[in-house]
Amino acid sequence: MSIRFDERVAIVTGAGQGLGRCHALGLAARGAKVVVNDLGGAKDGSGASSDAALAVVEEIKAAGGEAIANGANVAKIDEVEAMVKQAMDEWGRVDILVNNAGILRDKSFAKGSLEDFKLVVDVHLMGTVNCTRAVWNLMREQEYGRIMVTTSSSGLYGNFGQTNYGAAKMGVVGMMNTLCQEGAKYNIRVNALAPVAGTRMTEGLIPEAAFELLKPESVTPGMLFLVSEDGPNRTILSAGAGSFAVAKIIETAGVNLLPDELTPELVQQNWERITSADGETQPQGGAEQTFKFLEKAAKNLGIDLGA
Repeated sequence: MSIRFDERVAIVTGAGQGLGRCHALGLAARGAKVVVNDLGGAKDGSGASSDAALAVVEEIKAAGGEAIANGANVAKIDEVEAMVKQAMDEWGRVDILVNNAGILRDKSFAKGSLEDFKLVVDVHLMGTVNCTRAVWNLMREQEYGRIMVTTSSSGLYGNFGQTNYGAAKMGVVGMMNTLCQEGAKYNIRVNALAPVAGTRMTEGLIPEAAFELLKPESVTPGMLFLVSEDGPNRTILSAGAGSFAVAKIIETAGVNLLPDELTPELVQQNWERITSADGETQPQGGAEQTFKFLEKAAKNLGIDLGA
């Protein structure tokens, strides 16, 4: 069945170029009305210009679609709320939010400043929080919403020189894990995209020869599926060069060491059992870990926890 977004209204942040531009064009091509948000700054977050967002709007309109430009800084909640009001005034609803805006201030942890660290977190993590917060109650009231956060392999697995970026990108995964629970009864689904693409954000990090393979256009189909009506919930989709994979947070089955005297030496002695992949699971909520540990301890001690 064809995936369409007719009569849906989407906000795409950082949509003036690169991945965001492709996301906005992809949504519009399938019928969505799109707010093209872009501060228009450099990749380090400096400067501002509406030219890039306006150019994307013109592309969408030239292809027969509907779009408006917005220059809100996602790190500023008042500007974000004004952006959402603009969408509501124009079209009366917001169905899809694609959190894509980002900046880089790459330096090793020892050499990077706390000011740069905070700035990166403000844009990537708090920017995602601000935009999501601004549409959350609207989506609850209309009982429909599709939200995508943008994570990264730097957050999931680490990348030298990107402690600030990695921390923020793992932060949005934690946000997704809880929001998908809170939004479920309102038909709000929240997913994460971990893209690999040749854009200005990855210039110098990826060999020139790889840019042809790592086109942003090879990532956007994954985004379109994640925010579709029948898309998944609480999924981390990795995408790049036409390849797609799902990243998962796994917990080993673990071992209960009671009633022995608990010491670090005992943990050391049982490390192979603690880290064994046998019986590992993918918890769907923090409480699962609590109950698992309680059940293991009760069973080991012969205690009946009751109903």
